[in-house]
Amino acid sequence: MELLSLLLQTGLSTITDVLPIAAIIFGFQVLVLRQRVPNLKKVLIGFMYVLIGLTLFLVGLQEALFPLGRAMAQQLTDPGFIRAASDSAGALLQWQDYFWIYLFAAAIGFSTTIAEPSLIAVAIKANQVSTGAIGVWGLRIAVAIGVATGIALGAFRIVTGTPLHYYIIAGYIIVIIQTVFAPRMIIALAYDSGGVTTSTVTVPLVAALGLGLASTIPGRSPLLDGFGLIAFASLFPIISVMAYAQLGTWWVKRNTGRQQD
Repeated sequence: MELLSLLLQTGLSTITDVLPIAAIIFGFQVLVLRQRVPNLKKVLIGFMYVLIGLTLFLVGLQEALFPLGRAMAQQLTDPGFIRAASDSAGALLQWQDYFWIYLFAAAIGFSTTIAEPSLIAVAIKANQVSTGAIGVWGLRIAVAIGVATGIALGAFRIVTGTPLHYYIIAGYIIVIIQTVFAPRMIIALAYDSGGVTTSTVTVPLVAALGLGLASTIPGRSPLLDGFGLIAFASLFPIISVMAYAQLGTWWVKRNTGRQQD
């Protein structure tokens, strides 16, 4: 009964969230364009699929993925586990003793990004628009590597207590330099890739990790230090996607040069 009640409640909430989108689309089609909606039956069926899919997806996150992420974050940030894993019983913990935290942060960042629905949609559209020049999996993996690197570095920042703005300023300096040299067709997509990663799947798990880490490390404030991982998850995919395009361009030029020789 609890599951049915949760499904019903989530379904009603999803309908409330999706209705404004449907109202805008149909409203512009009828009132502004003054045309009938083409393939109305298929469009309505598609909206039903969206509602059902989002409902099941959100319930799955709430009942399985979120509790698991919180539990993993709490266990991995427990001082007892860290001391046992690093063989530093009785000693003051150093940043290198949190190795498993960095590894878990990178792994959770990579896996949640691969599963991010918004990134999948953007990757498919980019593949279609570029007529196959931008691979769906290539883009998804490039973004996932960027998120994994960013969240691992963000976890390191929380452990060491260094200021957030140092990392963000340095990161955007790298982005600006890359923008000058990266292929033009990838620049806008790279900037968008940083935004689409921070969505339904990634944000709750990453936020739980940051707050859990800041809550268990002595001298850290959950409010001051626990947040900021989402900024890393938004910044580093821009770097990794442009690097992916730059490496691809270099590889093509290298092979072309070999063939000419």
